[in-house]
Amino acid sequence: MDENKTLVKVRDLKFARGGRMIFDGVDLDIQRGKITVIMGPSGTGKTTLLRLIGRQLKPLEGSIIVDGEEVTTLGHRQLYELRKRMGMLFQNGALLTDLSVFENVAYPIREHTNLSDELIRTLVLMKLQAVGLRGARDLMPAELSGGMARRVALARAIALDPMMIMYDEPFTGQDPISMGVLVRLIRNLNDALGLTSVVVSHDIEEASSIADYIYLLSGGKVVAHGTTEDLANSDSEWAQQFMNGKPDGPVPFHYQAPPYAADLKID
Repeated sequence: MDENKTLVKVRDLKFARGGRMIFDGVDLDIQRGKITVIMGPSGTGKTTLLRLIGRQLKPLEGSIIVDGEEVTTLGHRQLYELRKRMGMLFQNGALLTDLSVFENVAYPIREHTNLSDELIRTLVLMKLQAVGLRGARDLMPAELSGGMARRVALARAIALDPMMIMYDEPFTGQDPISMGVLVRLIRNLNDALGLTSVVVSHDIEEASSIADYIYLLSGGKVVAHGTTEDLANSDSEWAQQFMNGKPDGPVPFHYQAPPYAADLKID
């Protein structure tokens, strides 16, 4: 891939937890201005990958380059500056429960800038308008539905006009209407704001509908990658099992066990 178009470059990434290898030589590229979807079965480390990119975690080995900077070697101040350019939509929204919708979105602006209250108000209303919740600015998080909370969190994620947003399972627990709204928002905001989006998800239909490129992870490796069409037509048994929801295949139905007859002590 064109180096100038690559925002995040991961090479030979290795990471272990509790003695188990989560990643064992992962390579992937996230292209500027595109929506890249990371998929895979539960427990394959999809959320862990986002934490490694933001360096909440450090790898055992490998390289993670974000916008030309090697994340694994950045000092505290450099990492702090880089993180201000990376938005994050957490799986549960992670809104501050004692602050109103308005103040949740205003928080990162107040924290990282010296803008006047008047300008902050204008910016917050712009972000809430973008997600369709300007009229909910005075509500508290407890008064929001799950879908609304996720949209407020998205408004907060774009508050500082980041270069990239990382979405951790954005569709989990959403009703069909809320899910449709989030799918449209991710696509529209990515294109309108010139963002780069990384979406971790196991919701195949929704994620595939907006993905420019997809990586499938399993067993610590990238087992397949390409466009939605590429994966639909892939010869990979793993890709076919995951994309079509087959119960058995490279990811077996039965957990590893001794022969059934031997377990029952049948001669």
